[in-house]
Amino acid sequence: MNKQHIIKHISKIFLALLLICGFGCGICAPASVSARITPVILLSDYTREMNVNDEYYLFAYSSDGRIPKFSSSDRKIATVDTYGKITAKKAGKCTITVKAFTAEASCSIKVLKTKISLNKKAISIERNETFKLDARISSPSAPSYKSNKKSVAIVDEEGNITGCKPGNAVITVQAGGSSVDCNVTVKQPVIKLDRLYKRLYRCQSFKLDATVSSGIAPVWKSNKKSVAIVDEKGKVTAIKHGTAIITAKVDGVSKTCEVVVEPPEIKLESNDITIQEGTSCNIGMTISSGNAPVWSSSKENVATVDQLGNVYAHEKGTSTITVSEDGTKVKCKVHVIPA
Repeated sequence: MNKQHIIKHISKIFLALLLICGFGCGICAPASVSARITPVILLSDYTREMNVNDEYYLFAYSSDGRIPKFSSSDRKIATVDTYGKITAKKAGKCTITVKAFTAEASCSIKVLKTKISLNKKAISIERNETFKLDARISSPSAPSYKSNKKSVAIVDEEGNITGCKPGNAVITVQAGGSSVDCNVTVKQPVIKLDRLYKRLYRCQSFKLDATVSSGIAPVWKSNKKSVAIVDEKGKVTAIKHGTAIITAKVDGVSKTCEVVVEPPEIKLESNDITIQEGTSCNIGMTISSGNAPVWSSSKENVATVDQLGNVYAHEKGTSTITVSEDGTKVKCKVHVIPA
């Protein structure tokens, strides 16, 4: 209690004492007259409004000099100690009674209901997004915060709300026996891919970029890993010809990109050549994928071929040279004649 408040109530008691002295003349009256004066108790206040957790000193003076005793009609609403300190507990009304022998006085106490006002009654956030919930309390009570669904949204002791997963939760703020709710909606994120379709050849790769409104990194998945695979950062690599769907997923929301791995086109300069025994030549070839093809000979006793397309003639006859890459095959007839 501040000094000004104490001085104020001492002044009240002092004025009351002067009135008692002037009215009863107890100090100057003969002993027989003084004995007939009924003692009285004067209080610093007879009605008082308080907020929950407020404290207030009720000053009491007994005209016969006895030490007064304090009591509360309802200690759940307000308590009072030996020195007249009243502590408000919860909203309601009660009476503080002060007694000294036969003298009695009372003070009516009204504890006001705590009012809580929030900066927001409803908010919408995404996973990992935070919002500061500010609570203004009419009483000296400190607010407490609680979430009814911690799997959806959590709140700390300072009122910072954090989204955990899409859904709805209620944050309850309590103070001084009162409570108020804030409805929290954790939204599903919005996902955007930089492309929805891509064509490429085996062994080629590209980076698929995803923009997620919540800032959460997506989980990547390929529905056909034999055709194309994707790593945790969205890098797609073609494995063989075919079609695969690459999916980016966050909190139940997904976006897809169709990936077509094309079989390459192989062109030979000639599909039929004739060479003499003991000589060699190169089969000219172009391949659209840029990958190195696989070369093979049907009759290696007649002619063999290396992986650069060089054909070596061994003996008279005909052999078929095959060039293959990712499902595409092209053939060349090689006729070996005597030298």
